[in-house]
Amino acid sequence: MGDQGDAGAAAGDVVPAGYGVIEVRVAELRQLFNAIDPSPFHERDLDPKAESFIVGWGSDLPPNVPLALVVHLERAAGTEHEAGALAAAIHEYFGRRATETRRSLRELFRRGRLSLVIALAFLAVALAIGAQVGRHFPDSQVAEFVREGVLIVGWVAMWRPIEIFLYDWWPIRAEGRLFQRLAVMPVRLEYRRNAPADAWRTDWPAASALLGTPAAAAAGVERPGPL
Repeated sequence: MGDQGDAGAAAGDVVPAGYGVIEVRVAELRQLFNAIDPSPFHERDLDPKAESFIVGWGSDLPPNVPLALVVHLERAAGTEHEAGALAAAIHEYFGRRATETRRSLRELFRRGRLSLVIALAFLAVALAIGAQVGRHFPDSQVAEFVREGVLIVGWVAMWRPIEIFLYDWWPIRAEGRLFQRLAVMPVRLEYRRNAPADAWRTDWPAASALLGTPAAAAAGVERPGPL
């Protein structure tokens, strides 16, 4: 990373050629994260709008292209730790989202199997009832109506498991794969030219990355106040 006063300095991962680049522009790093989340910085959720923007851009890129995130920051470079802290926090967040999505997919399949067993049992009962009605009242139009109605209801009961196994699972799986790609993407910071050199001191992710290190006192970093 360049010195804080360097114009157009950058930090973080190198973005290889051929990667699908997601670009975000913010005034401060804090805008990327949920301000009311009390978790430590590296465990904090992304701001919903920031997440929606990143996920939306990522989903528009080809699924076989590895992703990268470039954050255009409207201030000068801060501590040497901030790019790594940002990448770790973003990877941690999307890693959790990928895990949650896999859990949701397993739960969906569990419900699908249970629904299928129930629907098959109900369909078998409906077929048996329809057969009995037809056998005992072969010439009754009412009986025929009842028999057909029972069969229709039995097949309707199959719709939910069919919907799960044919339609519901693949969007969740695609979302999980996207989150996994986002959880390992290179993250790069690009700073604004000619910005005040000490603006990073009010940006809590940058300050938090330095807090607790021996360099904190030397840099004059104090714990940020409430947002």
